[in-house]
Amino acid sequence: MNKLQAINVFIQVVDSGGLSAAAIKVGISSSAVTKCLSRLEEDLGTLLVNRSTRRVSITENGRKYYALCKQIIADLEQADLSMRQQSDTASGLVRMVVPVSFGHVTLIPNLPEFYKRYPDIVLDIHFSDYAVDLIQGSFDLAVRTGELADSALVRRILTKGPMMTVAMPAYLARHGTPESPEDLSRHNCIQGRHGGPRWTFQRDGRLFDVPVSGNLQVHSGEAVRVAACSGIGIARSTWWLFRQELQTGVLVPILQAFAPEEIPLSVVYPDKRHMSKKIVAMIEFLIEITKVKSLKGKGGTSQGRAAAR
Repeated sequence: MNKLQAINVFIQVVDSGGLSAAAIKVGISSSAVTKCLSRLEEDLGTLLVNRSTRRVSITENGRKYYALCKQIIADLEQADLSMRQQSDTASGLVRMVVPVSFGHVTLIPNLPEFYKRYPDIVLDIHFSDYAVDLIQGSFDLAVRTGELADSALVRRILTKGPMMTVAMPAYLARHGTPESPEDLSRHNCIQGRHGGPRWTFQRDGRLFDVPVSGNLQVHSGEAVRVAACSGIGIARSTWWLFRQELQTGVLVPILQAFAPEEIPLSVVYPDKRHMSKKIVAMIEFLIEITKVKSLKGKGGTSQGRAAAR
């Protein structure tokens, strides 16, 4: 019998006024109650209950210990009730980390609708284009692009799409449109997280790399998007990053026939068991706002087919 169970036996003895009555409530024998009390008193180094064959009486130290234990039990019951209520309602704090561009372009603009549905949820949103340790950072969930390296996390794919190579129509009008990945050697290529000095393409089912160069290197997906929209050069990243500009024609896709396999956009979280309603609410909302039926931009429709998959 552990310490908490022994304390419960002691409380039952005091509340019922006898060893036999306490034994019935706890579901053990009277001798087991006596042994339990003796071990508790030995552990505490003080007598809690005076006991005889007919009656028991609580000592002064026993009264003090009884009052403290009753308060602790009440606090534990209140804590349990609070957690159950928290789990039963979509309320409380949700800490999450998302890619910078996803947060700015997709999540933040949709938050008014989220708060309309869940006014009692408080969001603590952090922005990072790199994988953050959810456990160490005390995050409830994260949105990530690409394959999942940490197998300890639960993953829910929100959407998929190819890596996109894009440029402004004005840039292509001045410098020409590359017909093959090898043509990129003659262009100013913006190098970012998904597009370093070598870009990966696919030809006849096989992946291959081509070297690229340019006068700008950035380490943020959002910066890649903004740089591409300024007409500096050709950019490369996940389709999700450029989807709005492709829809409006600000950017156009190039080298689509050489695009590598689809890249997933996922929500990840430490454990799917006993998930509170606030976490479920956020995951379901992320699924909703990442549903894209089509992506029809100027310069081709292959990206629309990719988005619809």
